[in-house]
Amino acid sequence: MKKTLSLALVITTVASTAFCASEVNRPSGIRLGKRMTLRPYVSMSYTFDSNIDHDHTERAGSIWIVSPAMDMIYKSDNWDVSARAWYDYHAYEGYHKQLNASSYGETFSLKWNDKNPKGWNLVLTERYQKISQDDDLSNHGGRGLGRDRQLFTVDSVLGHRFTEKIHASVAGGYYYLDYDNSQKSYGTLYGWRRALAGGEVGYAFSKWFDFLISGSYQWYWQDNFENKNVWDTPPNTTSEKLANNSSGYTVSTGIGSHLTERISYRALLGWSRFEYAKGLSNRDNVTYSLSANWKASDTLSIMLLGSSYYQPSEVYYGSSMMVSTIGLGVGKSLVRGKLSATLDLTYRHEETQYQTLAGTGFDEDIITGRVGLNYNINRFVSLFGRVEYQTTMTSGQYYGSIYDYDRFRGTLGLRLSY
Repeated sequence: MKKTLSLALVITTVASTAFCASEVNRPSGIRLGKRMTLRPYVSMSYTFDSNIDHDHTERAGSIWIVSPAMDMIYKSDNWDVSARAWYDYHAYEGYHKQLNASSYGETFSLKWNDKNPKGWNLVLTERYQKISQDDDLSNHGGRGLGRDRQLFTVDSVLGHRFTEKIHASVAGGYYYLDYDNSQKSYGTLYGWRRALAGGEVGYAFSKWFDFLISGSYQWYWQDNFENKNVWDTPPNTTSEKLANNSSGYTVSTGIGSHLTERISYRALLGWSRFEYAKGLSNRDNVTYSLSANWKASDTLSIMLLGSSYYQPSEVYYGSSMMVSTIGLGVGKSLVRGKLSATLDLTYRHEETQYQTLAGTGFDEDIITGRVGLNYNINRFVSLFGRVEYQTTMTSGQYYGSIYDYDRFRGTLGLRLSY
């Protein structure tokens, strides 16, 4: 089965930063008053997939995708609001009866700043996606196994600078993942939900160095048939009722701010505790959060992102895992206003932390690399292409390498904008 990397969704935003030179000749959109702009577009693309089933059999296939969308941007002295609504239709050659599908969704982002150096600021983001099984790094970056699913997320941060040196913020978030578990077509996968509340305090020793302390508490709910009998992994052989709710917390400290005018950074190291299924399995481990953004020039941007965290398993009933990710993104404008390129490299490690049945846990490593090119023919028409390679490696007492696979995808497309 295919797994995509949530990290990639953020990594690919490097392109929008690096392509600022390209935007000079881009369509201005439809102006509504002085502050709002609408930007409709549609893209049509062809993808060759060397491993359309995402397994070691490596059966190749082709996919045609049509994607209309609408962007909305609103700017004022204090507010920046952006939104997008999109639709994808995926048509498969040779698999059309089984896999032809639609995806659709919307995103919303709000930023508010009272423009006071010692004032308040607010960031709110929301996303909903109904995703077909075909999604990958090249589409919407939705984290999930290769299965039709729904994804909904909300994240918010409210910050305040009390003095030139002391600042603080509170944060909240919600994550919802629900898989299509049609009994006629699939084995069961386990979606889950997470609510988060936390905060951070920082002290700026200088313009270039902030000392940070942060903490958060998380609540989890897993689609795992609450109170169903399970047999614990040997040597324990007692039958228990498995709860579907878990909890955990994370406490971290680190540094952040700017190394130079063009380099921003943030690095936190902390301790996480995960109490799975109402404490059936308590786990503790070191976790990290990393980010750095280097705007090397007006045409080149580089981003580094990484994180580690606990979560319920999506594959096996009554299991939990720890996820560690690291990714690098590079965006470069090659010919001003015409040709731009991106490079994405991501690594994800999933480690089984607890399992109720012997043999149902294994570790997995996923490495993905992608190169993309975009060429603006004129203000309204552009061509794009990308190649992507992914390898998945598994290890475990019972599974060994049976889930290992490699995958290559190549895409060519045309985009019409206004």
